[in-house]
Amino acid sequence: MGVVLPLLVRETGLSQRDVLRIVINAPVRYRTYSIPKRNGGERVISQPARELKALQRIVSEHILAHRPVHPCATAYRTGLSIKANAAAHAQNGPIFKLDFEDFFPSITDRDWRAYCEKYSLFSDQEDITVTTNILFRKSGGSTRLRLAIGAPSSPLLSNVIMYDFDTKIADLVSQEQVTYTRYADDLTFSARRTGFLARVRESLEQAIRETSFPSLTINESKTILATRKYKRMVTGLILTNDGRVSIGYRRKRQIRAALHHYSQGRLDTASQAHLAGMLAFINDVEPEFLGRLTHKYGESVLARLRSVRLSSRFS
Repeated sequence: MGVVLPLLVRETGLSQRDVLRIVINAPVRYRTYSIPKRNGGERVISQPARELKALQRIVSEHILAHRPVHPCATAYRTGLSIKANAAAHAQNGPIFKLDFEDFFPSITDRDWRAYCEKYSLFSDQEDITVTTNILFRKSGGSTRLRLAIGAPSSPLLSNVIMYDFDTKIADLVSQEQVTYTRYADDLTFSARRTGFLARVRESLEQAIRETSFPSLTINESKTILATRKYKRMVTGLILTNDGRVSIGYRRKRQIRAALHHYSQGRLDTASQAHLAGMLAFINDVEPEFLGRLTHKYGESVLARLRSVRLSSRFS
């Protein structure tokens, strides 16, 4: 017997028979629905059943969390945020951005099995089979299992599976004095001058060809090159020409207006909770702006908003 099944039994307190019952049909224990994307279209979310979600968290904590993740992968990592992803490029000039098509679903059970074999992760084939069933979803009549958007284990697993790719592309572009980060499926490259980015696309295609897994496809509709003359945005944040990371003028204007309405008692409860969340976001990304707001409206006003955010978490 492998090591994973006894781990699941110990951590859940369930019998081996009950754990096996969950594992056997785990790939179909999902509730699937769609939500609109910001830029049009719909995103398919697959929410695992509660008992499967518990197993996914155990595998994440005891197995996936101990696997290497490349430093350039900035998403889903404790202590890192979208600011860390943007800040890596703040001192450079032009940026080149791309993303992958259907990133999570493009990572399959075959990729996980190949990863386990390459790194000798398990000594027993049973462990590969058990973790595969727990970590991947079966959709429709397909025989291929795919990573689900909505499973708590999927973000970390994507970073683990992408380790070889991230290592390859980071090594290739560093030879051209290019900085590379990846936030989930968003790839950002930056350099001091545009000429340094000339071979990035070629290096990216080489890395895709030479990486055994997963099979990746560039989304051609979202390829962007931006210089200091234009707004340079990385994971929703603005890179200023003096080397800082900012939430941007438009967001600041919206936040000032909302805070003004709140100070006059003209903001509904839902908007208050949203504003409180935005202030926490500002504190991480651009704390000096939060300082100016505090100076203008007073610490007591912002303290009341923080209490709104805390109460909304437990309501």
